Amino acid sequence: MENIHPLAESYSHKTRVRVCGLLVQDNTLLLARHTAAFGAGSFWIPPGGGLDYGEKVKDCLTREFEEETGLAIEVGRFLYLHEFLRPPLHAIELFFEVKQVSGELKLGHDPEHGQDAQLLEEVRFISVRDMYKMHPEELHPVLHGLVNIDDLYIPRFEFAK
Repeated sequence: MENIHPLAESYSHKTRVRVCGLLVQDNTLLLARHTAAFGAGSFWIPPGGGLDYGEKVKDCLTREFEEETGLAIEVGRFLYLHEFLRPPLHAIELFFEVKQVSGELKLGHDPEHGQDAQLLEEVRFISVRDMYKMHPEELHPVLHGLVNIDDLYIPRFEFAK
């Protein structure tokens, strides 16, 4: 088992359902940079977060997008499922196409943590070319191997090995 960042402890040793949105504008993808759960550095992932008990999936994604990015979105089609398993973290992640409805992009917050103890560090649109310049450990696995932005729209199911 790896050492985990103290702020990520609340997500560990349980299976968590995460809902994530893929927002594309001008051939770039909106990503959120978080403090890495393991080791040093950062981790880029599409905005989204944990599904609360009794919450509808689309409501969760709308809420998480607003919290993290300040943007109001419309949830589109389901694209894929990804199983993230790196003990002590385990997540079933649902990815949806989203469209911006209103708002201005800004760094939001994670309400599960205090203002002085946030995992969320930055939000911005990133091109596939710039993703290729990142170390694989800095980028969510669903983004590995993209050749162009249209590759995001190929439905798939990825289970942990």
